[in-house]
Amino acid sequence: MMKRFFGAVAVLCIVLMAFRKSNNEEAFIQQNLQFAGRQINLMLKDVKGDSVFPRTTNAEGKLVATNMYDWTPGFFPGSLWYSYEFSKDPAMKAQAIRWTEKLEPLKDFTEHHDLGFMMYCSFGNAYRLTGDTRYKDYLVQAAKSLSTRFDKRVGCIKSWNAFKSWHGQQMYYFPVIIDNMMNLELLFFATKVTGDSSYYRTAITHADNTLKNQFRKDYSSYHVICYDTITGKVLAKETAQGYADNSTWARGQAWAIYGYTMTYRETKDPKYLKAAMGMADWYLKSKQLPADMVPFWDFNIKQNGYTPGERSFATKSELNFRDASAAAITASGLLELSEYAGKKGKAYKNAAVKMLHSLASPSYKAAEGENGNFLLKHSVGSIPHQVEIDVPLVYADYYFIEALQRYDRLVKGERLF
Repeated sequence: MMKRFFGAVAVLCIVLMAFRKSNNEEAFIQQNLQFAGRQINLMLKDVKGDSVFPRTTNAEGKLVATNMYDWTPGFFPGSLWYSYEFSKDPAMKAQAIRWTEKLEPLKDFTEHHDLGFMMYCSFGNAYRLTGDTRYKDYLVQAAKSLSTRFDKRVGCIKSWNAFKSWHGQQMYYFPVIIDNMMNLELLFFATKVTGDSSYYRTAITHADNTLKNQFRKDYSSYHVICYDTITGKVLAKETAQGYADNSTWARGQAWAIYGYTMTYRETKDPKYLKAAMGMADWYLKSKQLPADMVPFWDFNIKQNGYTPGERSFATKSELNFRDASAAAITASGLLELSEYAGKKGKAYKNAAVKMLHSLASPSYKAAEGENGNFLLKHSVGSIPHQVEIDVPLVYADYYFIEALQRYDRLVKGERLF
């Protein structure tokens, strides 16, 4: 009898502890999403002009904005939509609509590969939350525009129109960067809403060739692969924003984890799940990943066998900068991956939660009204190019908010997709 009694008490204690933990995590999520909403409202008051979009801050900590043809304009409207989704504030919805619809001309843009970032983060969230068919039509046209950069000989979507070698010796005219995996979601969407499978085929062909050529056997990634425009063969494996040609740039590995997780969601092909898990395992098991799980900007800084190119680093201290944007992207990707990964799902979720708690700590989260009204501090754009070093970045905030929203649904026992 006593054994049953103590057994029941033990079970009750476990249930109460789990309930308390769940409540604590819900409070953590609510507090950070409320903070995000307040910062976003402050930023809305600070942005000057209808044709610019927040991106980062300058040396004085003031907001730096960019025009719509940069690769980042979709992130701020996307953050507005996420904030509206959480708050249900009609004023936030009105701002989300206004900022999103300013990007409508981009549906015909073909000058680089970032239409997924530019259009799907903005209009994709807008369509998801409003059902406005105009937004769907804009997204389909954007998918058509993105598809013009696909070359059958190479089997990939061209990222940039040209890339000067890290060593400054040659110009390549068909570079593909790992970031490009993120833009495939726009193509998958276009097939779902139109029934036209050509977008889907383009996406999986690009994913397959990227998986074949852009990764090492251990699932660490190269940043840039340069292809021959006539034969489609690989000419060079290099970097633009990483430490060395053969190093693993932290945000590149984050794009890979997120991108192949999304590709598995859209295709249910197990090879993409295997790849995403391999990429995530490499990231999480790296001896260079700090205890707080916010990575340095590259995993191979100053290690034997990794030689920087001719671009100089201004100071030795710059080699030690963290990249909060890589952690935010990875956390969001891991939360989705946790739903598909079977027994390993719990480990991926726990890692993502630890990243979120680190990012939400005073070490990385800004004080309210500071940091140019961005949410996160300590991100890196490109140390080799000497730009955006140890600053806030609009896409770090976007994926931080997205990860918090995803975590919120998981805590509530809901499916993400």
